[in-house]
Amino acid sequence: MMKKQFLVIGLGRFGSSLTRTLIENGHEVLAVDKNEQLVQEMASIATHALQADCTDESVLRELGASNFTHAIVAIGDDLQASILTTLLLKDLKVPKVTAKARNEMHGNVLNKIGADYVIYPERDMGIRLGNQLSSDNLIDYIELSPEYNLSEILAPPAMNGLSLKDLNIRARYGCTIMAIKTGQNINVSPKAEDAIHTGDILLIIGSYDDIRELESDYGRP
Repeated sequence: MMKKQFLVIGLGRFGSSLTRTLIENGHEVLAVDKNEQLVQEMASIATHALQADCTDESVLRELGASNFTHAIVAIGDDLQASILTTLLLKDLKVPKVTAKARNEMHGNVLNKIGADYVIYPERDMGIRLGNQLSSDNLIDYIELSPEYNLSEILAPPAMNGLSLKDLNIRARYGCTIMAIKTGQNINVSPKAEDAIHTGDILLIIGSYDDIRELESDYGRP
């Protein structure tokens, strides 16, 4: 994996967690916040951690913001600071700017001023957990687009011994089984004759409604 350099602005729970994950994945991170205590907490984790006010364009220039290919504005409660920082980063020609939004209105503003990606961590986690709690089979899922999800489903007993050809899931539900995990073994791009067994984990791509229909038809695990 190619090492990348990220600028993370805002070191609350989301920003600090993001910084840790990027570092663990072998990347370099300049972590910045106005709060000295938060900066000190990240000093031993981030590649560099600095106390600075990123609503000041001259500060962003001194930080070398334009040298980063990706900046993440993880500022939480201060909407004005979030919006102004995002705007300044785009003015400095940072190629990719991801900004955290508290709500739809905040997100709409971030989109309009040029944020390349707008994320809603609290909302998305609520949706994710709600979907998991509502399903007996759903282990995890990733929203690929408003229409499609990549879901991990626990194979129910009703599928035991049936092949992909028998199930005919693509034709019946518009979903595709991308992989089958049996214990520690993963069958990537399974063939039509490959069978599913109770307790297998199925990696399925499709709409959430189609996957829920599939789950409903085959019952509980």
